Amino acid sequence: MVNIQAPKGTKDLLPSESYKWQYLENKFKKIAASYGCREIRTPMFEHTELFERGVGDTTDVVQKEMYTFNDRAGRSITLKPEGTSPAVRAFIENSIFNEAQPTKLFYFTPVFRYENVQKGRLREHHQFGVEVFGAKEASLDAEIISIAIRVYRELGINDVKLNINSIGCPECRKKYNEALKEFLSNNYDKLCETCKTRFEKNPMRILDCKVPGCKEIVKNAPVILDYICDDCREHFSNLKKDLKAMGIEYEVDPLIVRGLDYYSKTVFEIIHNGITICGGGRYDYLIEEVGGPSMPAVGFGMGIERTLLTLEENGIEIPKEPYIDLYIGSIGKTAKIRVLKIINKLREYGLRCECDHMNRSVKAEMKYANKIDARFTLILGDDELDSGTAKLKRMEDGKQFDININNIEEIVNLIEKINV
Repeated sequence: MVNIQAPKGTKDLLPSESYKWQYLENKFKKIAASYGCREIRTPMFEHTELFERGVGDTTDVVQKEMYTFNDRAGRSITLKPEGTSPAVRAFIENSIFNEAQPTKLFYFTPVFRYENVQKGRLREHHQFGVEVFGAKEASLDAEIISIAIRVYRELGINDVKLNINSIGCPECRKKYNEALKEFLSNNYDKLCETCKTRFEKNPMRILDCKVPGCKEIVKNAPVILDYICDDCREHFSNLKKDLKAMGIEYEVDPLIVRGLDYYSKTVFEIIHNGITICGGGRYDYLIEEVGGPSMPAVGFGMGIERTLLTLEENGIEIPKEPYIDLYIGSIGKTAKIRVLKIINKLREYGLRCECDHMNRSVKAEMKYANKIDARFTLILGDDELDSGTAKLKRMEDGKQFDININNIEEIVNLIEKINV
């Protein structure tokens, strides 16, 4: 028997919900554009090496969550688990680094992670992301954060909390990793098996472990802010000044390290009801790491499903646009042909129109028009065809208006006028 259920961790986006996604996407696009960001679209899958080198082979994403397979030529391919590395690959491959900098990009993308399915977390979920390449100043970090904060504010989600941290540069982390290893060595036997493998190669990754025992161990771990160099300290200080200048409140959380290895200096998370709904930071070494020039970068990712869930939890409804502007019913074959001609013209003017394709009675047509939430209805029969006039009905209150069915522009103008 054929399995006709969607795979675990995936979800259909039905017409009854798609308007919400369209609303969010339009909101995201408008806000991103106001900051000079342009859209980029990258493939759904990439060569596995891109994520192993960029995301880091000691991260949970690479070790446990990637959908990886060999194609028919034996090449290792991975469904993208995050959006930053593909954007960086496109930036390098297409030599965008030769253009005027900074390069500001935004995207909507599906991401795939094999993880436990729970509320607001799917194996295929979708992200709105912003990536900016080519500028090292902390003012850009603050600007990127302000994009995310502005999205939530314009959606009406005001009770969000911004947490920031600096994880320094590679030189800072050498000293910090030594101190962290010394601290963890006393509890090495209590670490989970995954964290034991991280102990030598990337001990800071242990701070991001979700296993309760490991989380308890690192509660009193050394704080990286005590080990960052003067340059990183100045960058973090400037970030705080810039956020204050922009009126953005924040708290410093020294335990934020983010789950991907490419981050450096600034990292941040936006929290709602104890759950991270947006995260990002600076990644000044990723472009060079995957084969491009030495160039700084910063960005964030925001889950669309999680954003929708947050709106729902706050009782915020996304406005639903009418599905159909005008339903035109018909009586008889001659009238039906005329209806097809009229709605074809009306659609060219941008009106959303529908007519009968089920041979319904007039009464059934009106019931159908009501079910599809048509704003206006119009019935054409022999009398209307002979006189050239008909009654346009506004469905919300039943009020009727005389129209000339031979004048398409008059119909359009009348609907726009009386809909105000």
